[in-house]
Amino acid sequence: MSPASHDRTVADRFVERMGGALTDAGLPRLPSRVFSALVVDDDGRMTAAELAETLGVSPAAVSGAVNFLGQIGFLHRERERGSRKDVYVVDDDAWLGAMMRKDQTYAPMMTALATALDGLTEDAPARHRLWLMREFLLFVDAEMDGLAQRWIAHRQALEEPAATRPVSR
Repeated sequence: MSPASHDRTVADRFVERMGGALTDAGLPRLPSRVFSALVVDDDGRMTAAELAETLGVSPAAVSGAVNFLGQIGFLHRERERGSRKDVYVVDDDAWLGAMMRKDQTYAPMMTALATALDGLTEDAPARHRLWLMREFLLFVDAEMDGLAQRWIAHRQALEEPAATRPVSR
């Protein structure tokens, strides 16, 4: 782990509390803890060995967790220069990255819904429910790009130097 500029106890508590919150929201427990450990790490970069030591788990368990997190866009893997070790990196804006993987998330669902709707008769009891699900996903998909653009503008305003920020009232 990188040199800590914060109390290790605070970081450990964060990993457990945020990991628990993510688990309660539906993510598997170890990927939740790995993500939380990376988020609270000073540079957001750790090797599998560092993650295993920090979390008290095996490197094999870390491997499965980082693969899962990579698939959902919460981290990416880099190779350290001159080393054969992989380093797992969480971006400062990991939530945006995960959200923008909507094609990977929604496309298989949309295909399954379209196939089911094509195969059902107009009066099939499940048809309305499947149609409504598809319409919701189409709506969310259409709104994501605008939401991401608004977030990027908002984030830029948040990160402006204090001297150039408008005074809030």
